[in-house]
Amino acid sequence: MNDQQLTRQALLKMVIVRFGLGIIGLGAMFFLPAGSLAYWQAWVWLAVVCVPMLFVLVYLLKNDPALLERRMRTREKEQQQGLLVKLGWVWLLGLLLPGFDHRFGWSQVPTTVVLAADALVLVAYLGFFRVLRENSYASRVVEVDQQQKVISSGPYAVVRHPMYSAISVLWGFTPLALGSYWAIIAGALIVPILVARILNEEQVLLRDLAGYQEYTKRVTYRLVPGVW
Repeated sequence: MNDQQLTRQALLKMVIVRFGLGIIGLGAMFFLPAGSLAYWQAWVWLAVVCVPMLFVLVYLLKNDPALLERRMRTREKEQQQGLLVKLGWVWLLGLLLPGFDHRFGWSQVPTTVVLAADALVLVAYLGFFRVLRENSYASRVVEVDQQQKVISSGPYAVVRHPMYSAISVLWGFTPLALGSYWAIIAGALIVPILVARILNEEQVLLRDLAGYQEYTKRVTYRLVPGVW
């Protein structure tokens, strides 16, 4: 075996472990607070997110393992980003509360609303995948690779941070998809953290990525077209 095969084997092992632990963790956050496995909204959400995720992981492992490796990184190099990531764990409340809501019956979200939210979550995840296909340097952490260039095509021609746009929709509609109105409040706490992350990330890109300043003049909106 050559080094590339060994690298792919190690990457495959990492992906399998993290994917498995992720599903177990999500299941625990949904079903333990709910006190029951009879929580159909959680099962549907898991299918809507985890099945496409599995296909994306297989696709990246085969076609762009370098990007997949970047997506596996978790240690931020920028001090402010590290702090924002820690604060960002507040999004867990948006995943824990629906289970308690289901157990105690705080919300009565109509089935049609739940399924519509699931559809938007799926669309958002597909948008996330579209960003990955457009930008092979879309790392999980804020960093600039020596070979990296400004991407201005596809979704990057509309907003400067289309990945965050997709993530915002995904997490924004997840509480409804899980059948909880109250969790929307908890989920909204992530908004100021996300905005701070984008602003700091742009400082890094302006500092380290050649051509990014010119790009910001062509594409003026960061997250939502016509708004910000």
